[in-house]
Amino acid sequence: MSGKNDPAQWQGTPYVPSPGTLVVDAHDRVGEFRGVAYGYWHLRPVGGGKEWSVAPDEVRPANPAQRLHAETARANARSRGELL
Repeated sequence: MSGKNDPAQWQGTPYVPSPGTLVVDAHDRVGEFRGVAYGYWHLRPVGGGKEWSVAPDEVRPANPAQRLHAETARANARSRGELL
């Protein structure tokens, strides 16, 4: 029996981070979450650069050390006057 209350059929709303949240992809690249398009998450390097797309199941939250490293890189780039 397949119905609305069948757990196999129920799809909860997947977690989508807020724009600007730091995440890590399957290749250990830290990126800033920018948005969702066509089922893929779009990430941007923290210090600026070209966005890349990644499947949501290949992304995890950045740990505290990764966030600190990325935020320091962002601050350094900003202090050098680089466009972010």
